[in-house]
Amino acid sequence: MAQWQRKQIQRDNGMMAEAQAPVIISASRSTDIPAFYADWFFHRLKVGYSAWTNPFNGVKSFVSYEKCRFIVFWSKNPKPLLGHLDELKERNIGCYIQYTLNDYEKEGLEKGVPPLEERIDTFKRLVDQLGQGRVIWRFDPLILMDRISLDDLLQKVENIGDQLSGYTEKLVFSYADIALYKKVKANLEKSHVNYAEWTAAQMEEFAQRLSELNQKWHYQLATCGEKIDIDRYGIQHNKCVDDDLMIRFAHHDEALMDFLGVEITEGDLFNPKPTIIKHRDNRDKGQRQFCGCIVSKDIGEYNTCPHLCEYCYANASKEKAQENYNKHEMNPLGETITGK
Repeated sequence: MAQWQRKQIQRDNGMMAEAQAPVIISASRSTDIPAFYADWFFHRLKVGYSAWTNPFNGVKSFVSYEKCRFIVFWSKNPKPLLGHLDELKERNIGCYIQYTLNDYEKEGLEKGVPPLEERIDTFKRLVDQLGQGRVIWRFDPLILMDRISLDDLLQKVENIGDQLSGYTEKLVFSYADIALYKKVKANLEKSHVNYAEWTAAQMEEFAQRLSELNQKWHYQLATCGEKIDIDRYGIQHNKCVDDDLMIRFAHHDEALMDFLGVEITEGDLFNPKPTIIKHRDNRDKGQRQFCGCIVSKDIGEYNTCPHLCEYCYANASKEKAQENYNKHEMNPLGETITGK
């Protein structure tokens, strides 16, 4: 696996610092950068670097954008990106969007997101601007509770899936595993959300019935980080940071292809399709066991997402997330998301 280069940067305060210079940026698994920090991110991209605080040891480190060739955005409301995407084109930086488009309106599990109708409209506008395949639909996580049965979830998925027909090629989902995340469990119980854990039988039933629904859509179906093997229903294990998508959308970017270890041989009159050879496995060994993502640098920080979803794994508490977002607003273009 290729490693990031190191670069010397000049900070906003004039001091010099060493920074890692990743080729692929994840923005972000830790917080919703497109929804709340788009202006910050594109300002930092222009400046050339940002700072990042390690969630495990609290140490601040720096990320240079000098070598950045591709960005994977993650969001529940990427509408603010619409005003910034031309900046990426000007810099010849590729991107696609992992768009989490759930429907928990009636249950109030995602009080901070816009109405479903508006989010679906945003999805379509992004596809119109970026092109087919660059906006990926996620229904993530699938939550069972006293007010949401398996039948209810399928109806919710079908409603959105029908409206996105012609605008997405893929549906990625995961089953909510509450017991695995202690702070999620504590926060749900604090908010009196009567959740239920998925059984293996329920996972199987959902997969089978989703596959039947998909006969009218013909989406690629995939799970995110799930152990369960349900490929007999046409459901694959996903890699959300995906080198195959990067090859598809940015195969002319020699620097990116070189980093990915990809060799592309142009076709000829007898075989016009180019030949693509991947010389190495780019999988990120630092991710969860069943995560297929390739290596990238995530620039987000935990405890900074003010969507305040009831099941959030990235916030220790709603209060902490709101406190950090307030700090950001006091210094919205600072080195870090929180303005520190």
